[in-house]
Amino acid sequence: MSEQFKLFLSQLSETNATLSSFTNFDKVRGNINKISLKLYQLNYLIGKEDLEAAVKEVFSENPKAFDVLDILIAVRNGKKAKTFNNEGNIVLLNSYFDSSEKIVEYIHETGLDDVFRNKDVTNLVDYVFGIEVGLDTNARKNRGGENMSKAVSLIFDSAKIPYKKEVSNKDFLEIISLGVDVKRFDFVIKTKNKTYLIETNYYNTGGSKLNETARSYSDIAPKINQYEKYEFVWITDGQGWLLAKNKLEEAFNIILSMYNLTTLHLFAEKVINEKAIEF
Repeated sequence: MSEQFKLFLSQLSETNATLSSFTNFDKVRGNINKISLKLYQLNYLIGKEDLEAAVKEVFSENPKAFDVLDILIAVRNGKKAKTFNNEGNIVLLNSYFDSSEKIVEYIHETGLDDVFRNKDVTNLVDYVFGIEVGLDTNARKNRGGENMSKAVSLIFDSAKIPYKKEVSNKDFLEIISLGVDVKRFDFVIKTKNKTYLIETNYYNTGGSKLNETARSYSDIAPKINQYEKYEFVWITDGQGWLLAKNKLEEAFNIILSMYNLTTLHLFAEKVINEKAIEF
């Protein structure tokens, strides 16, 4: 392991999370608004001793109200989720929502009947709001990439470096080595010397995705760098790489321009010296 790579590893940040990245409340509200009327109708079931009769009343009024029963057990899409029924067959979760009899079975088997009777919740809209907040935590890993993009943008903006985001390789017809597949680069910066095609990402945790990313960029970089006026740049960070450092080291030795958030100012200085231009 080279001293340069050891230094790169030592600079990887523990997190790039911001307070705004923990929960996307706009997304939560949007999901709630789509189903709130149905949830309000199901509020009728709360506190009812005879749930079977109450289910039949609501079902006769609006059978579609029960389409949201999946989210009450923190399942996002009952049209895809599967379960064993009492006959030992695998069925779609939403197949229970077709009749009042099946709905009663669903409510009983999931334990929702006790929740309703005991008034463990008093308003299903508020209850599902909490569920949506919980489910939204699954999206946090994707926000690491979004935060990385924002951080890189801030550095470029601070240095007054013009750039474009989400640019297709089809905009650079000279680069035929990438083949027919469409590739979108996170950032593109043009100077009087070169055009830099930039990818950014951030990994808090390990996994096969990191190896795939390093392998992919190790393949892409030489294909781009063979053109004198183009250069591939990879900006990556996060201590997830400590669990995939062997593959990262291979990429580090192949990709000429590789930076993390600590060293990104060096790339910014290089671009400024080459006189970045609008394009």
